[in-house]
Amino acid sequence: MPDVYPAHRVHRSEFLSLRGLRHHILRWGAPKAGRAPLVMVHGWMDVGASFQFVVDALQGEREVIALDWRGFGLSETTGADSYWFPDYLGDLDALLDALSPAAPVDLLGHSMGGNVVMSYAGVRPNRIRRLVNLEGFGMPDISPAAAPERLVKWLDELKDPPSLRPYATLVDVAERLMKNNPRLARDKAAWLAQHWARKVTGDGPEGFQLNADPAHKLANPMLYRKAEVLACWQRITAPTLWVEGSDDQLTRFWGSRYPRDEFESRLAVVPSLARAVLQDAGHMLHHDQPEALAAVLEPFLASD
Repeated sequence: MPDVYPAHRVHRSEFLSLRGLRHHILRWGAPKAGRAPLVMVHGWMDVGASFQFVVDALQGEREVIALDWRGFGLSETTGADSYWFPDYLGDLDALLDALSPAAPVDLLGHSMGGNVVMSYAGVRPNRIRRLVNLEGFGMPDISPAAAPERLVKWLDELKDPPSLRPYATLVDVAERLMKNNPRLARDKAAWLAQHWARKVTGDGPEGFQLNADPAHKLANPMLYRKAEVLACWQRITAPTLWVEGSDDQLTRFWGSRYPRDEFESRLAVVPSLARAVLQDAGHMLHHDQPEALAAVLEPFLASD
């Protein structure tokens, strides 16, 4: 292995049963009287350890907790053949019941996690003190007419489910991470690889498998309904911080199917919104510019 990033604040691993599944959480720091914990949730095909670099960059002491979503990281898989978006809200609700049943938390989500926390903050507004969305743009609105084709695709994929290819070494996993994000430093990729993948055991050849259930790659049979999402967003009461990288990831991902002005119109329904753009950063902005992200987060989270 190449030089590995030296984590400054070592996390503690714990496991909680949430809605019948064993979930992995990472904890940094200790509870402080009168200060809400900061709860972080990751994006699709990622893990809670992904937040290590920004946790290291935060000044001062506070309790930070990151969750591995069901079927990711060290959390248990469902055992079923599909994953459903509302389950993330249910798992988050159960997590906050376990962590802070009597007081609101500060809640941060990246990408898919950003979409989860926005919807959750709209349906459980009293549970959130401060809300942070890192590049959780959402998806293009889809016409109901697309439902039959989407259902056909889902049914076909159930008969030929997706898989995740193995890697010979953790160095190969780190190379994959750097290919996905060329800004990711080699030492950070080497550190993340240990959390992104696990060693394969059994009778076959040795190697490493990503810590993700391949079923996450199935086509979603439920269409993205913008009107339902915005009905949640406009109910958010917590001060909200939107953070994105200077690279235009929205156009890169979706092109003309989801133009920027469409996203801006969605963000406009959030009642109390602050914004920040991190320079020289892409979608994985918490990897690209953790110090700059921490510098934006801290005054926002410290405000009354």
